[in-house]
Amino acid sequence: MFFASDNGGPVHPQIMQAVTEANEGYRTGYGVEAEMDRVRDMIRDVFEAPEAAVYLVATGTAANSLALATLCQPWETVFCSPVAHIHEDECNAPEFFSGGAKLTLVGDSDKMTPDALRRAIENEHTRGVHGPQRGPVSITQVTEKGHVYTLEELRALTAVARDYGLKTHLDGARFTNALVKLGCTPAEMTWKAGIDAVSFGGTKNGCMGVEAVIFFDPAKAWEFELRRKRGAHLFSKHRYLSAQMLGYLADDLWLDLARQANDTSAKLADGLRQVDGVEFTTTPEANLFFAKLPRRLHQKAFDAGAYYYIMEGELGGDDPEEMLLARFVCDWSIGEAGVEALLNAYRA
Repeated sequence: MFFASDNGGPVHPQIMQAVTEANEGYRTGYGVEAEMDRVRDMIRDVFEAPEAAVYLVATGTAANSLALATLCQPWETVFCSPVAHIHEDECNAPEFFSGGAKLTLVGDSDKMTPDALRRAIENEHTRGVHGPQRGPVSITQVTEKGHVYTLEELRALTAVARDYGLKTHLDGARFTNALVKLGCTPAEMTWKAGIDAVSFGGTKNGCMGVEAVIFFDPAKAWEFELRRKRGAHLFSKHRYLSAQMLGYLADDLWLDLARQANDTSAKLADGLRQVDGVEFTTTPEANLFFAKLPRRLHQKAFDAGAYYYIMEGELGGDDPEEMLLARFVCDWSIGEAGVEALLNAYRA
């Protein structure tokens, strides 16, 4: 009953098998192995982008930070939401890898709006040489609150960015969860919507540890390669990253795993709606959501072996009816049995 994060689940056997197969024999390293050639072709095909520059790194922090550094000068600022992963959870890595570019927070929600983005952009670049210059916009899809931008919302944000000549980056740690929710194609959710670069996540969706960075304009390719090497994120035994991505993309496994996670999350949300005392604070849309439950219910679940994050309040407090905010995240492997076990703990 592990609902803390989709980072905590196992690697899918198909991906593990691909790594095992890549372990045979010898390969040229540093991303010039045959497996990476296949990965590049597959991702270009999936995204309908034959000229795209495609690279692999091992972590989402590296993917976001190196991509943004490639799009951003040190004296510029990146526009993002106040709860974006690049702001709250990456230990200033985007600022570090970009050489000091700052972050400008847009609005007061997990989803930016065009009006809020335009105001934030207008408020910068007003002090000449003394202030930060306008830099790229970074959009998180799925957001850290579990919401999904519609294609119309994405297009509206990128249109604002284009009005000011700014590039747009998509933090897609849960890219595929959003994709299957929208029922669209990768191209429709990225370059056709005005996205210039995307961090295409695999780790949270059944991989061991691999993320793809995709630039739809290959003009930035060489700079990214240099930044990846200089930032110590170019693997010598790169074939193990490539193998994961090959296993992930083969037979549409990446889509199947995201559907499983989203479906499990929906089943959990439906079950929680039948439990007295549960209050949803976000609308479940993909594979994570937030809800408040009385402390007594949390204690029952944890006593039964459940684990998830209590975001507000203390599990061990005295008032059994105090409402504590929790985050529930489903990965591909939990399944109906895990959901029923958690719901039974609440019902007991």
